[in-house]
Formats: sequence, C-alpha cells, structure tokens
Amino acid sequence: EPPLNARVFSGIQPTGVPHLGNYLGALENWVALQNQYPSVLYSIVDLHSITQPQNPDKLRNNILDMAASLLACGINPEKAILFQQSQVSEHAEFCWILGCLTSMPRLRHLPQWKMKSKQKNEGSVGLYIYPVLQAADILLYKSTHVPVGEDQVQHLELAQDLARIFNLHYGELFPQPQALLSSTRKVKSLRDPSSKMSKSDSQPMATIFITDSPDDIALKIRRAVTDSTSEVTFDPQARPGVSNLVTIHAAVARLSVEEAVSSARGLDTGAYKGLVSEAVIQRLAPLREEIQRLRADPAHLEALLALGSRRARQLAAPMLDEVRHRVGFS
Repeated sequence: EPPLNARVFSGIQPTGVPHLGNYLGALENWVALQNQYPSVLYSIVDLHSITQPQNPDKLRNNILDMAASLLACGINPEKAILFQQSQVSEHAEFCWILGCLTSMPRLRHLPQWKMKSKQKNEGSVGLYIYPVLQAADILLYKSTHVPVGEDQVQHLELAQDLARIFNLHYGELFPQPQALLSSTRKVKSLRDPSSKMSKSDSQPMATIFITDSPDDIALKIRRAVTDSTSEVTFDPQARPGVSNLVTIHAAVARLSVEEAVSSARGLDTGAYKGLVSEAVIQRLAPLREEIQRLRADPAHLEALLALGSRRARQLAAPMLDEVRHRVGFS
C-alpha cells in the first residue's frame, strides 16, 4: 500500500503512435499505477523532444497522436493528470535553477548524451542538459515514485542528487524519488533480436505499431527473424528471435513465459508465428479503433490536454513559488 503522500510522475516523448515495445514496456504499467497511487502525473514531454530536430507541423500532430494513444491504452484523465509539458512553463524555469546546481562533468557521463552526441560527434546544449530537465519534471511535483526502464536509472540518480543538493543549499524541500522498475521483459526488434524494438529502426519490418492493421502485424511477425530449430523454446541467449516471440506472446495474452511455451507444444516456429499474430491482433485491434475515433476529434484532445495542463500548473506554480523564495528571487 503506497503512503498517502506518494506521487508518481512519468513522461513520454511525443513520437507519434507508440510501438508494441512502448505499450508492453511502459504504458501497460502506467495504466496499472493510476489505480494504485493516490496521485499520478503523466506528461507528453515535448520540451525533451526538440533535442532532436522536429518539423513543427509534424510535432503538433505527434502530440495529439500520443495523447490519443495514451487514452486508448487506458490512461484515465480523471485518475491521472495527463498534460503537455511545454504548457507548464514552470518546468523550464525550474530546469534553469537546477542547471545552476549541476556540474558539467556530472552530465558528461550520462547515457543519453554519450549515445546521441557520439552519433553526431557533438550534440546541442539541450541534449546535454536533457537530464536536468528530467530532474526538474520529477522534482517540480515532489514526486516520490518514477516508473523507469533500466536505461533511465542513471538519469533518475541525477534527480536524486539534485534533490539532495537543493535541500542542502536551501533547506529540506524535496523527497528522494524512487525508481519503479517495470517487470516486463524488453521487446526486441523483429529483424535484429539483439537490439530493442525502436520507432526509428530503418527496417520497416522490425517494429509493430499499436495502430498497425491485422495484415501488417501478421506480415511483420511472419517475417520475424528466428533460427533453424523448429521447436519453440525460451532461451534469450541462444535463441533470441524465438524467445522475443515468446515474450511478446506471453505479454499480449497475459500468460507466463512457461504457459506461452507450453501452448506452442507440437507447433513449429512457423505455426507458432500464426498463434503469436492472432494474440497481438486481438490485443491491439480495440486500441487501433479507439485511436482512430479519438483522432477524428482533435478539438476534444486539445481540450483534454489544456485541462490537464491547468491541473498540473495548480501543483507546479505554488511549488516553484517556494523554490523562488528559497533561492532568494522573492
């Protein structure tokens, strides 16, 4: 039973429509948390998204696509505050204050910077301070619990450090946010099971989106990389391709891995792919219909986000007033 002052915060970039890995890895967990915690905030983090170049019209569309997707997956705006980060200007102002408490060497070793700046040789200042903005997102609401994947744990550690540093300089204000690591196994690329499923994969067959048609889903799974053994077993090291299909099957059908493997007894991998396709299609079809329904009424989505942003500001504004006062601005 979480304590009464417990508060969950998490953010997702507006990359358009989530893929199956996002859905099974994060969003299913988000839906469960809104029923377990007294206060939950979910943000579409568009400030974070512009650390990579964005086309403005596409970004506007992507934000609404993500809002529709979150609602379709089961995020309930009456239980969780669902809002667009850029509409709550306190995030950016607080990021500046925390940035003045963060050293350059501390940021240089964080995974986001190391990974993305290497590709370009050097990244923007925004990409460099991305984790400071993440810390601001979390601390601005005195969040106590943050659902994160393993790749984000070091960013959460920065938020914990900044809570300590601020408290040390300006008196106790922020609780230490704790990680809620989701138990879901990682969904891998259908074309290269050594890497995780990704929206930006250059191979269109690698990634299943939650709005894919049944035919697309069946084709992608039929073409998924497996191996020459026809029996279905779960062995992620030796048989990553087949094991990824088992992971997906178990997650969408709400089975344990053992149950998924035993349901495949007597099937070769080709026949098993048919079974997995059916399970994925059955799970995603209602989401796809609901997203299409919601996207047909953009004004309704915009109104929901505006309401969410007002509710978030009601929490963020008094908090930032207190921060300003402690820092000496007022």
